[in-house]
Amino acid sequence: MSSSEALQPTRKKILKAALKLFSREGYIGATTRDIAREAGIAEVTLFRYFPSKEKLFEEVLNSYSFLPALKGIMPDIKRMHYEDALTVIAKRFLETLTLRKDMIRITQSEIHRYPQKIHKLYNSFLSELFTTLASYFEEMQKQGILKKFDTLLGGRAFLGMFFSYFNARELMMLKKYRVDDTAMVIKEYVKIFTAGTLKEAKS
Repeated sequence: MSSSEALQPTRKKILKAALKLFSREGYIGATTRDIAREAGIAEVTLFRYFPSKEKLFEEVLNSYSFLPALKGIMPDIKRMHYEDALTVIAKRFLETLTLRKDMIRITQSEIHRYPQKIHKLYNSFLSELFTTLASYFEEMQKQGILKKFDTLLGGRAFLGMFFSYFNARELMMLKKYRVDDTAMVIKEYVKIFTAGTLKEAKS
């Protein structure tokens, strides 16, 4: 076993503890001392893996957000029918949001208090997420499947539709949205987006 492999279990424990504390206490409330205690290690050990709380927060986003999930399914969705691919993306996105709803809720409530470097980090993360989806749309355009449109705005619009639904259902808890409505919402939103982006077949 290499030295890097030997370090992985501790690194994973720190990330899991950080996810738990950031989800419960928020970025501001969670301290590295508490995260280290939750992981069962000394704080000095935590800093051997992550030199700052900012870096640890960044790695939590990179490990547990929708971004790694999207990157992971990208090879498969490129081989799917367009509407099926969008359905898979939407389903995985909502599953990830639901799984991380506690962290999303507290992040939304305190983000105005974040230091500037965390705002930059968070915006950079969102930019990479939208760019990753935009790259899929660009590939479909090159294949002549999609109309010409701003793919970055398309990525924002597509994920934005589903985040809005998630926000209403889970965070605002509006009664008109129920968990068992999700399949119907995915189907309708995908149909709307497909109609606006799919190139019409020539007769």
